[in-house]
Amino acid sequence: MLRTNEKKLVEMSVTGQISSPKSGPSPYRVTHDGKAIALPGVGGITYNVKVGDPVSGWQADHVEPCVSSKNADVNENGGFNLLAHVGNRARVVDGDAKGATGIVTGKHGGIEHVLIDFADKDIAKMKIGDKILVRGFGLGLELVEFPGIRLRNISPALLKKIPIKKGKGKKLQIPVTAKVPAKIMGSGLGAQHTHRGDYDIQMFDRKTVKKWKLENLRFGDLVAIMDADHSFGRIYKTGSVSVGVVVHSDCVISGHGPGVTTLFTSTGGMIEPVINKNANIGNYLKIGRWRKKGRKK
Repeated sequence: MLRTNEKKLVEMSVTGQISSPKSGPSPYRVTHDGKAIALPGVGGITYNVKVGDPVSGWQADHVEPCVSSKNADVNENGGFNLLAHVGNRARVVDGDAKGATGIVTGKHGGIEHVLIDFADKDIAKMKIGDKILVRGFGLGLELVEFPGIRLRNISPALLKKIPIKKGKGKKLQIPVTAKVPAKIMGSGLGAQHTHRGDYDIQMFDRKTVKKWKLENLRFGDLVAIMDADHSFGRIYKTGSVSVGVVVHSDCVISGHGPGVTTLFTSTGGMIEPVINKNANIGNYLKIGRWRKKGRKK
């Protein structure tokens, strides 16, 4: 059991509303190879895309699994995104699905959405604009014995579910489904902090994708970004390691791809990623394709 400062954390309620999908004056997106194409994107209630599904292969761009939520007021939405943590419990507080409970699965930067997983029977009753309350718990979470590793966007509940092991020295062994070279990370670079949002794995170079075995990434997978420090923004730094969760789908636009929300980061490389095909928050929290009867084979 990892020792944390959990008992010193403040738990606060934050709310957001189910957001509507949006489109500008033109329905078209220009792809990385110069084509104009109309596709579903961010926002709304996505009925058939869940944590555990592949992030690639969809006729979509930046699609978000299950339910996307935000606030119209910029400052209120900033608080919503800052305080909601992956693994936090959520509850619908109005509408036909009032009382339904779910789990926060990620944060999508740019659009500033908080993504939440619910059971099928509940999302069938939901509508755009329904209000969701999240019990925000996790901001300020620290590992007492591992000061060289910083935590971001992760709830104590999720941290306890991940089978992390103590390695040699002050290193932690964290399970991931894949390692990703920092050189192919794109949109999201330049952020001044990593307390919300995500940044994207560019998947356009097929040789690199094959070399690093990224073809089968799923929503909810934990991945290690090698030579990336997320302590105070996102930078390239040799020897640093950051681990995050895949939160949205692959993309057709240059510089974009599956988004990753930061959970762990170490400037000094105190994270030792260990490949494990089961390293997915859906598996750990029994949500998405792992709900009830388990993940479909």
